Amino acid sequence: MQLLRAIGFFRGNILIFSATIGAGIFVSPKGVLKYSSLNVAVSLSIWAACAVLTLISALSHAELGTTFPRSGAQYYFLKRSLGSSVAFLSLWIKLFTHPLRLATETLLLSTYTIQPFYAGCPAPELPKKCLALAFLWSLGLLNTRGVQTVAWFQTISTVAKMTVLCFISLSGIVLLGIGKKENVARFENAFDAELPKVSQIAEAFLQGLFAYSGTSILNSIAGEIKNPGENIPKSLITVLPMVAVIYLLANVSYLAVLTPREIISADAVAVTWTDKIIPSMQWVISFGISTSIFSSMCCTVLSASRMIYTASQEGQLPLIFSMLNNHSCPTMAVSQIIILTSVVIITSDLINLIKYSGLAIWFLRGLHMIGLLKLRYQEPNLPRPYKVNQN
Repeated sequence: MQLLRAIGFFRGNILIFSATIGAGIFVSPKGVLKYSSLNVAVSLSIWAACAVLTLISALSHAELGTTFPRSGAQYYFLKRSLGSSVAFLSLWIKLFTHPLRLATETLLLSTYTIQPFYAGCPAPELPKKCLALAFLWSLGLLNTRGVQTVAWFQTISTVAKMTVLCFISLSGIVLLGIGKKENVARFENAFDAELPKVSQIAEAFLQGLFAYSGTSILNSIAGEIKNPGENIPKSLITVLPMVAVIYLLANVSYLAVLTPREIISADAVAVTWTDKIIPSMQWVISFGISTSIFSSMCCTVLSASRMIYTASQEGQLPLIFSMLNNHSCPTMAVSQIIILTSVVIITSDLINLIKYSGLAIWFLRGLHMIGLLKLRYQEPNLPRPYKVNQN
């Protein structure tokens, strides 16, 4: 059995939305602002810069995914361009990176879900971790139903997350438009605030880039996309600018309602934001955010399992990880990711989890860029349906 090409242009766009707009926009504002020394202008500038860097990286990855239209394209590409040793190194880095990211999202999901039951105080750690494990294993079962079931679920969840984010973004614009002194005061003298150190800016970038780290989802499942040479770059160019605008507007909205200190002290920024302006909507917002994060987690499992599947086919992991069930899903690869993440969940420091996973992700993206340049030099005539410098 082989993986089925069942994802078209529309579902590809949905998967990018689901993978990118997940935990990041609800947790990263805290980290970006903290490492920006509570400087509003620097914080928003970093969000804009992260969007530009992500678009450049994503379009470069699009070339890889269209040149090698197979699931786990990044792994296969590194093996071909930089050799088996580098590909093996990237495999083991991702075996730890994916559980770190998934554990971050799962803990954040349980925090948002359980927080309304503990209004005015932080939720206890034990219930959060138990709920996180329940979400995680439910997620594993959903992924074993195959990519078509996952794509169907993502379509529904994307409607929920876009509704929540549009509500947050538009509310911030309205509050600024009203012109109340407390709403605009944080932006009037934004550039007069203390500037962060260079090391702090680097930390802030890692926090911001985490929010965009799902953009490589289509490369991971390139073997399951219809006409990848056309659909992968079109989806990236369509979706990423929209995501960048939504992220900037959401951050402006947070800052229009909450002080920087309130943001960095909140475990669930969007819930704190809702509690301050429309307390009666807290349950609705929490449900929408929980759905958003769960769908992003689903994409993380989908991407990670395809990487393990490809490594197994290439002989660098046991053959059992490339076995498919009746729904064309590598069930053992999914199980491996779920088990590793269950172990990582015992760590509950979300900020450090984001920092370490973000560092590993961008180290690997650096390897991809090096491999891209090397392969262009070594094999200039290799068929490339999409090439970055021609678009």
